[in-house]
Amino acid sequence: MSSTAGRKSIIAVDLGAQSCRISLLRWTNSGPAIHLVHRFANSPQPTSRGLRWDIEAIFQGIADGVRMAASAASEGVASIGVDGWAVDYVRLNNAGKPVEQPYCYRDDRTEVAAARLHEILPPSVLYSRTGIQILRINTLYQLYADRLAGCDPGVPWVNLPEYVSYRLCGRRVAEYTNATHTGLMGLGSRHWCEDIFSDAGLELAAAPPIVPTGTIIGTLEGEHANVPELRGCQIIVPACHDTASAIAAIPATGSDWAFISSGTWSLVGTVLPVPCITERARDLNFTNLGGVGGRVCFLKNVNGTWLLQQCLEEWTGLADESSMMELLASCDSLSPPGGRIDVDDSELLLPGGTIGKINAQLRRKGHKPLATDKSHAPEMVNLILHSLAERYADVLAAISSITERSLKRLFIVGGGSKNALLNRLTAEKTGLQVIAGATESSTLGNFAVQLSALDGGCTGMAGPPSDSVVRWTQLLIESAVAATRQ
Repeated sequence: MSSTAGRKSIIAVDLGAQSCRISLLRWTNSGPAIHLVHRFANSPQPTSRGLRWDIEAIFQGIADGVRMAASAASEGVASIGVDGWAVDYVRLNNAGKPVEQPYCYRDDRTEVAAARLHEILPPSVLYSRTGIQILRINTLYQLYADRLAGCDPGVPWVNLPEYVSYRLCGRRVAEYTNATHTGLMGLGSRHWCEDIFSDAGLELAAAPPIVPTGTIIGTLEGEHANVPELRGCQIIVPACHDTASAIAAIPATGSDWAFISSGTWSLVGTVLPVPCITERARDLNFTNLGGVGGRVCFLKNVNGTWLLQQCLEEWTGLADESSMMELLASCDSLSPPGGRIDVDDSELLLPGGTIGKINAQLRRKGHKPLATDKSHAPEMVNLILHSLAERYADVLAAISSITERSLKRLFIVGGGSKNALLNRLTAEKTGLQVIAGATESSTLGNFAVQLSALDGGCTGMAGPPSDSVVRWTQLLIESAVAATRQ
């Protein structure tokens, strides 16, 4: 594996709905070493005009992190890549500036928009055209909500990770894996579905052009370009969908494995060579998202640690990691709860009042509600964890049946991989060998794609070959393990 990166450093930006991270990869005598240089909190802001992201605060945090990374890299920085959560986007005016603060996907405006759109485009038609699960958070429904609110559909837009890349180099694109998540891309193609745009009354010209994973879209511009270590730095779009980056960082081969990308959402699935849109896949609302190397991430969204975070904020006002780990430890010796909840109930996807919503669901199911005060928090958390594990088991059993694969291994990556109790419960419920992968798996996948691109491995429409990304991922993991032993 050559070092065509010129032994310069590389920066990975990972946008998260709870926190954003900027990491630096530097080359040492023993190989690549990754350092987290900056992390800042992030959350949607309730406003009089809906739930919004403070995009300027997000970009300023990224800019601070990039400067910090550059100051630590005297050898210079070869490239920057940005990944993040999918579906949300920024509208741009004629000067290329945000028209307004972007909506958060959890805003309830899309509940009406989805129902109205389905009168024109039934879910079965949408699924046959895109292979994407029907979720009201998808970009399609958000754009349609804009239209219902009187927004000009001709105003250009760009998804959030690519917006940051646009700010860095001035080129507006839609990276392939992230584009598949919009619900606007044709099944098995690398083009927007013109029929969906037309039927929904949206403007195709407002959408950014789709480019392959690993495309070098430009050279750093603006104030950062004057920083000596950043001169000539290239902007690369990795797998901009953070889940696609996380899955790319799983160094597994064969067809006997599945994954859970565990964080605010739990993305439960497997990797396929081609899309699967059977009647059962459609009925169970599975999705076919673009993956690295032309592969397909066949998966289902499951409500994840969002439930724990929401409850913890109600109890303490702060969902920090130390409080979460302390609470999880208090559940380790508890017996299984008497009932279970549907973690994917639509009410539980919305922010606020989560404890009350859980108890309301328990009452509807004929179970006794749980105490709501902080002293009884372990019982509530225990219920959530057991319910999540059972939901994972149901989804994985469906995947095995639909794809006719005999699953043996389950890789859990992302922040939720540190939840040892949930991992144990998942192993018990699924009967699979659970392997806890990298916590910052999205960052690893981000770096692996950038390295493949700098190594000249991203020339085709499919982007970087999956084996190239796997080799880089293995090298990064091995170097990290070796560093912990020193």
